Amino acid sequence: MPPGDTVVVERAVSRNTHPSPTAANDLVSVRTLAAPTRREIEALAEIFDQYRAHYGEESDTSRSTCWLDENLSTSRLRVFVAEDNGRFVGFAITIEVPASLRLAHFWQIRDLFVLPTHRRLGVGRALLASVRTAAIASGALRLVLQTEDDNDPALRLYADSDYTLIKGYCSLMLPLGPEPR
Repeated sequence: MPPGDTVVVERAVSRNTHPSPTAANDLVSVRTLAAPTRREIEALAEIFDQYRAHYGEESDTSRSTCWLDENLSTSRLRVFVAEDNGRFVGFAITIEVPASLRLAHFWQIRDLFVLPTHRRLGVGRALLASVRTAAIASGALRLVLQTEDDNDPALRLYADSDYTLIKGYCSLMLPLGPEPR
């Protein structure tokens, strides 16, 4: 999906879930934030901060806004947002990674988050589909992502979206200093 394009998806309510907080025939749109405005960055920072808090980080919308602004303005990150009636309700953050052996590139989904009020309604699935379309259009070889091995809802979503577990690999980390606060 070229930057700035918008995909409109019908709200999909899966079986075994709660009804939508709004009417089932409402539409959720997903688009790439191409050259986001200050207002868009601030709106994204509000839900991004909730995402960080979900993973135990201290809430700091101001720092989130600065971090997003820096990384979006330098094109280090690409952000897809899901909107319900003009309000951001979810996002997917991606990066493009060189694939040196193949002399090509792939995409990594770094973060995916949907507000609790909009979970299990197809918003995450719509974000993943939009990212996939854009990655294919860019000529990416593959999409990769990672999550905790006990994050069952995410693992089900990814499996339902045709992602498969990579066997034979493990993630390693070398801390380079104290984590900034």
